[in-house]
Amino acid sequence: MGAYKDESKNGTWFCKFTYTNWKGEKINKKKRGFATKKLAQEWEQEFLNEQSGTLEMTFKEFFEVYKRDKKPRIREHTWKTKEYIVNTKILPYFGKIKMNEIKSITIIHWQNELMEKRDDKGQKYSPTYLRTIHAQLSSLLNHACKYYNLKTNAARDVGSMGEKEANEMLFWTQEEYEKFISAIKDKPQSFYAFEILYWCGLRIGELFALTKEKFDFENNIVKVDQSVQKLNGEIVITPPKTKKSIRTIVMPEFLSREIQEYLSGFYKLKDKDLIFPISKSYLHHEMDRGCKKASVKRIRVHDLRHSHVSLLIELGYSAIAIADRVGHESIDITYRYAHLFPSKQSDMAKSLMQLRDNSNKPSWDELLNDEEEIDV
Repeated sequence: MGAYKDESKNGTWFCKFTYTNWKGEKINKKKRGFATKKLAQEWEQEFLNEQSGTLEMTFKEFFEVYKRDKKPRIREHTWKTKEYIVNTKILPYFGKIKMNEIKSITIIHWQNELMEKRDDKGQKYSPTYLRTIHAQLSSLLNHACKYYNLKTNAARDVGSMGEKEANEMLFWTQEEYEKFISAIKDKPQSFYAFEILYWCGLRIGELFALTKEKFDFENNIVKVDQSVQKLNGEIVITPPKTKKSIRTIVMPEFLSREIQEYLSGFYKLKDKDLIFPISKSYLHHEMDRGCKKASVKRIRVHDLRHSHVSLLIELGYSAIAIADRVGHESIDITYRYAHLFPSKQSDMAKSLMQLRDNSNKPSWDELLNDEEEIDV
């Protein structure tokens, strides 16, 4: 490795070398400003490892490779979440370990440590959060297996920790919601925001992205094709969570009238102006206030979406119809809300019994009696 003393720069060191990039081109590389020869050589080796994709590199070095490969392909907000989890929950443990030295026992020790760790409030991490953390590690190792010849994904071999879904899915009945919305109607902005969340099943980011031009009051519809995220302290408008999330929702007539009334209260509202320039923390505060005032159980703001789905299930709509309205895959609705659907096993059995009764086919007892008569 070429490391040289730079007399013109206060005696610091620099490295100078040639490498082949991903296009097969020979590139000359020079990096100055190292305090020692060893630091210059280490930087050169790390750089060459990243360029070649060799699994002799450390986990920290590979994360830079992963970042280069994946960041341009996913939503900025999704990447920020991934990067935060890796930097705070994974790199402190795996950062200095070489990729080809990460074994199953290493993963187990890391899992055990995380399951005992507590947050700033002294609480252990929730099962769903633990599963999310593990998924980020497994995703990164899987990328190494698929594209950089890592022999095995130790995180996948060990298995996940935590749970995919929380043990209890909270939602409000219509009666509970009506008590809540009456309690916060003194603040119009809060009232109309919660009305849309409950009666349309929008995600919070989708609510914040609504503008005047998204509404067609003649047909009582609202178009959902954007989401608002807060990145590095700035408001960013992005596409929705998935392609399925781009949808048109038909509003009940009373809600259409309410939103028209709400928009009429703005002064010179432009078509592209956001109509809910509020924050998540504001909605959380209003949820606290309304629940306390109405004496209803506290649920998350996102649980209003669950409440909307549960209401549609109670009204008898299919998983496919509900999925189209809320921007989910029907299989997700079926899995997550299966316990709420009215078609229980006993109901199915009764329906099958009714089919047989109505078919005029002989019963089993009748068939037995016929056999006895023949035998005699």
